[in-house]
Amino acid sequence: MLSGKKVIFGMSGGIAACKAAGWIRDLARDGAEVHVVMTRNAAEFVTPLTCAALSGNEVVSDFFDQGSAHLIPHVNLACEADLILIAPATANTIARLAHGLADDMLAAIVLAARCPVIVCPAMNSAMYENPATRENVATLRRRGMTVADPGEGALACRATGPGRLPEYAEVREYVLAALAEQDLSGLKVTVTAGPTLEPLDQVRYLGNRSSGRMGYALAATARRRGAEVTLVSGPTRLEPPAGVELAPVTTALEMHREVMTRFESSDVLVKAAAVSDFRPETVASGKIKKAECGLEIRLTANPDILAELGEKKGNSARPLLVGFAAEAGENLEEGKRKLSRKNCDLMVVNDITASDAGFASENNRVVILDRNGGEERLPLMGKEEVANRIWDRVARLRGG
Repeated sequence: MLSGKKVIFGMSGGIAACKAAGWIRDLARDGAEVHVVMTRNAAEFVTPLTCAALSGNEVVSDFFDQGSAHLIPHVNLACEADLILIAPATANTIARLAHGLADDMLAAIVLAARCPVIVCPAMNSAMYENPATRENVATLRRRGMTVADPGEGALACRATGPGRLPEYAEVREYVLAALAEQDLSGLKVTVTAGPTLEPLDQVRYLGNRSSGRMGYALAATARRRGAEVTLVSGPTRLEPPAGVELAPVTTALEMHREVMTRFESSDVLVKAAAVSDFRPETVASGKIKKAECGLEIRLTANPDILAELGEKKGNSARPLLVGFAAEAGENLEEGKRKLSRKNCDLMVVNDITASDAGFASENNRVVILDRNGGEERLPLMGKEEVANRIWDRVARLRGG
């Protein structure tokens, strides 16, 4: 995801440096070239040797390091960086950045940089909530830096409240958004994800094996590319992506209601959810007993949300409508029929018989069909990469 990107990882002196050290490895695993810049106090918590081993590059900390003085590292690193990520950012470091100081290597690099800067505060709650820190954080945001909100909970100082270093999964979204092309900026996107569950009684339900990963990947990547995203999701075990509005639902009727209320306001509507085609005509009270032999359950059809959206769209160019067809057998032909019958702009077809892709898998192998007869076959790849390829097609369609 970060292949070819040069990331400056700034580390200042707080106990959260021990947690942030693992982020260096995570960034490198995502493909980034990571260069760690440590303040003098940071080296009291994590050794430069540890950071060098995790990043694979020499750690920079001292203006007067004889080995690198001729390279003018605070200028060269700043000019070459695609992104600066500071974690943990102590109250002292935040104050330095807000007041434009350049009295240590990290502050000087930030002052000389022209790339995006992400700041991750971590400190005692009282320090974070102090008006001086609040004002300094507001100053950084006004200047265009991204400041992640700290987590809340028990802190190392035994206080409880805001001030914990955020989790890397949240900060990773900021990193990817800062480096992504903002080709979906200004668009309002609605994505559906996950299964729907249709109750039989107060215990059991009809459902399916959808994990929601494909829809969540679509929501996350659209947000990174600048869209305003609403995720209408059935029950999953997934955390909603940072910056995405979540509209949780359980049944197909609930999903139908949430999607239809967003039809008029959406520029792009992606139906990635695996919606139950049928629901029981009646829901039993309590729990159906096993002793009831010859049990018969009468089903009734749920609304076909995608077909209804296509009918409502008609000949309008907005919203751009993307459907998914999870099929077996002649899946491509069925995908083409659905593309036409449901009046979609794109139809993403995947084979449910594949053992290495689709439901409950981290990967997918799909064919993207478009309204103009185009057909793009994607090999097996991670669902985030599939999502980005789908958004590439959406961007091209919107661009004419």
